[in-house]
Amino acid sequence: MEGQCARGAISDGAPIQGPARAIGAVLEIAGASSRVVLDPAEIEALADSADTAIAHAGQVGSQVKMRVGSSWLLANVRALRLDSGGRIDAQVDFLGEGDEEKLTGKLFRFRRGVTRYPIPGCPVFPVSTADLVQIHAAEDRAHIEIGHVYPTRDIRAALYVDAMLGKHFALLGSTGTGKSTAAALILHRICEMAPQGHIVMIDPHGEYASAFKTIGALYDVSNLQMPYWLMNFEEHCEVLLTSQGSDRQVDADILARCLLLAKGKNRLAQDIAKLTVDAPIPYLLSDLNQILQLEMGKMDKATDTAPYLRLRGKIDEIKTDPRYAFMFSGLLVADTMAAFLARVFRLPGEGKPISIIDVSGVPSEITSVVVAVLSRMVFDFAIWSRGETRRPVLLVCEEAHRYVPNERNADGSSVGRILSRIAKEGRKYGVSLGLITQRPSDLAEGVLSQCGTILSMRLNNERDQAFVRAAMPEGARGFLDAIPALRNRECIAVGEGVATPIRLLFDSLEENKRPASEDPLFSELWRHSGGEEEMLQRTIKRWRAQGK
Repeated sequence: MEGQCARGAISDGAPIQGPARAIGAVLEIAGASSRVVLDPAEIEALADSADTAIAHAGQVGSQVKMRVGSSWLLANVRALRLDSGGRIDAQVDFLGEGDEEKLTGKLFRFRRGVTRYPIPGCPVFPVSTADLVQIHAAEDRAHIEIGHVYPTRDIRAALYVDAMLGKHFALLGSTGTGKSTAAALILHRICEMAPQGHIVMIDPHGEYASAFKTIGALYDVSNLQMPYWLMNFEEHCEVLLTSQGSDRQVDADILARCLLLAKGKNRLAQDIAKLTVDAPIPYLLSDLNQILQLEMGKMDKATDTAPYLRLRGKIDEIKTDPRYAFMFSGLLVADTMAAFLARVFRLPGEGKPISIIDVSGVPSEITSVVVAVLSRMVFDFAIWSRGETRRPVLLVCEEAHRYVPNERNADGSSVGRILSRIAKEGRKYGVSLGLITQRPSDLAEGVLSQCGTILSMRLNNERDQAFVRAAMPEGARGFLDAIPALRNRECIAVGEGVATPIRLLFDSLEENKRPASEDPLFSELWRHSGGEEEMLQRTIKRWRAQGK
């Protein structure tokens, strides 16, 4: 009967690739979770099994199965306690179900969700390694293999690329858990699968250039050459306006009017019926300065000229500061928009599908603007290229909490707004967002919940753990309890990119593919001395020149 356990079938025939003996029975059913009772003697008898999955049966984080009709129901053990009768009372979360092939007894067509529930008294069996092989089989879908499913050593953990990128993903983990290496591993696997892909990574610490020097295009302040006129009006205001309060609105109005006149001087503007201040049209900073001077000259003596002087002073400061040369150089006035997009978005990829944008050398006061421009260019390119052959772009943002902060840390910068918009709308236009952070609780509310796949490494902070738990689906809650106890290189993966929530151990990454993020070994480095004078001289020279 539908919705009932097939007791006869369980005793008459062997369950899927596993022992015929049950280790417990269902005690209570309640929606997505259930309570089962487990026999300690049966569990202890399985501890010496050669099958790794069966040997871990009955532990928190392990899986159990129940047969309902011709299907098998898979559940994850969330919590255990000893009842008054000496039995183990376990709380389990349902993960999904699969059909049983009658001739071989093998599980196949595993799928998420539950269509039929067991009834109290239904026998509970351990999940075998053979079962896990079927559950995590990914041959029929585009995927990358990144590690091994816990607690096995031979079942590969796969991420479904289309599902993961189509609905964004987040990689979370406290400092020192191997987060940067895990990010490099995932991106390397994607690049190997799609050598003609289009990936842009924002690298705030200069860690990833060493990891992708052979298969990536590497950009920093020495070769980025990002034209200042690509900024929209909001981004211009962040860079050029220094006033606050009511004065800021006055300055913004003047800047908008003068900026429009400066852009209108370019012959490209002649072909545009209604030019807007946001249009990416090249203009000369000297033209903008001259127009400000002319506009100021039109004012009578009673009119305040301070707004014009503030704007001209800031433009002069930027033009003479060598730290801004990567963006505000006079050499960047030509219409290089197509060449810039081709370089940064890898169009074509030419065997190097990933761009690493090292923003560690960008002046701190405009770092968020640079990230905002790059992020917005990705989004705007996707919007304005509709009708063309689709070229999806993956935007990966390391230290994401710096750019999409919550209300408590918000500074009103444009980068938070554009990344939040990409999180909400990007998938409609073929823009995928990858967020990497060690402080998920500092992210803007709702951004993490927009990520269809979450890979959480160890999180030591309770607030971070609670934040991630709120963003996870109900069926994964049992896995989340293990987050504080994860070892380095381990993570809990849930969401669209995996067949079912899993705990996995990331593969080791070759030395030449790892980011330069290793912690210094104080005990080793403090044993040596010598050469300090020369080192100081070289350091001070770079420091004063503001170059690496």
